[in-house]
Amino acid sequence: MKQHEKEQLLQIVKSSEKDIQADISITHGRRSFLRNTVAMAGSAGMLGASALANAQSDVLPIPESNKTMGNQLKFESYGVPSKYESNVKRRRSDILVNKQQFSDWSMTPIQSTPGIVTPNGLFYERHHNGFPDIDPDHHKLVVHGMVAKPLVLTMNDIVRYPTVTKFYFMECSGNGLTDWLTAKSKTVQQTHGLLSCAQWTGVPVSWILDEAGIDPKATWLIAEGADASGHFRSIPIDKMLDDALLVYAMNGEMLRPENGYPLRLLLPGWEGNVSIKWLRRIKAGTEPWHARGETARYTDPMPGGKWRKFSFVMEAKSVITNPSGGMQIQPGFNEIRGYAWSGNGKINAVDVSVDGGKNWQTAELEEPVIDKCLTRFKFNWKWQGGPAQIVSRCVDSTGYVQPTVADIQKVRAITGFVQHHNGLFPWNVSSNGEVTNGIG
Repeated sequence: MKQHEKEQLLQIVKSSEKDIQADISITHGRRSFLRNTVAMAGSAGMLGASALANAQSDVLPIPESNKTMGNQLKFESYGVPSKYESNVKRRRSDILVNKQQFSDWSMTPIQSTPGIVTPNGLFYERHHNGFPDIDPDHHKLVVHGMVAKPLVLTMNDIVRYPTVTKFYFMECSGNGLTDWLTAKSKTVQQTHGLLSCAQWTGVPVSWILDEAGIDPKATWLIAEGADASGHFRSIPIDKMLDDALLVYAMNGEMLRPENGYPLRLLLPGWEGNVSIKWLRRIKAGTEPWHARGETARYTDPMPGGKWRKFSFVMEAKSVITNPSGGMQIQPGFNEIRGYAWSGNGKINAVDVSVDGGKNWQTAELEEPVIDKCLTRFKFNWKWQGGPAQIVSRCVDSTGYVQPTVADIQKVRAITGFVQHHNGLFPWNVSSNGEVTNGIG
């Protein structure tokens, strides 16, 4: 390196250092915390002593990527992640392993999704008898029953309606069902991976029902899919007229086959299984149909041997994703990060505890904070190196506070195949920095 180049590099380092130090000195909260907790060597500041030393000693090797031609862009291909991110993928449950894959699910690696939008290739999915391969040119949606004018709509008909685009989370009612009382799953992908969030594009169901002329006496609708299981659910008409969507695109592209291509129902904030994929039929009536998916499945055990039907809403919930099970942390500054969400509205606040819930401190919410959408939170933690238990709790816009499992046990029976686990979920941190499931 020539002398004038070396001087320019040193000037850049020193200039950056001054900017960062100025930023830290005029702000509070997170940046002032960083100033006090991140180890700084001499005058190197946030850049670190080694970076400054390298510049001063002329040790800044030119990487191979600077010496060779880059890869050519493949213009007629679908872009894929870097090969170095090949470990970031959906996975099956380690606990409930089926002998076949026709009724199964795959889980989102939420520890590796830094934003609120889940990439389409990582979006969790649940199927009851495999997923179909449907030609959109031949797919039709029928709207019938208690309507004045039954409709038969093609996909071309549906996409001609004015579009609506919204951000919403989707969560399986079985998310967390393996870890109610004892620690079974090792990672947050296994405990909470039946959770994703997307930008959805489609048509409000209310528009379609208005065109069909819904009978004022109708109180329930049935939504049925075109998959081999014929999965269907009974839906109260109030929800369908409120915010339900017929969606055909997510995150800027058409739905993928496993997520309902070419058309699915989306019921924001409600358990995922009612957002019927491969939607082929909507029928209006005066009472629920009592399908297998709402009697033998997707119901909650209650005290006294009874079962709760139609527990549609996914109530307020949060979980720490970093650090979480399977990770290793170092003493000093650690940013605790996670997700919070509510099927009843926005997230108003998230608290974090590092001593198992004895003491709580307010976490910072990252914008945007949207109704029925994932919200990111973060909390600055200076870990001293001893055993700790980290846990989060959230409050939504209705004032509902995320409960403990003990709170839930007071009103529900935690036994068997239990859905709707929205209890607090702790992670244990050992003295060597290993993070493990803290349930039980």
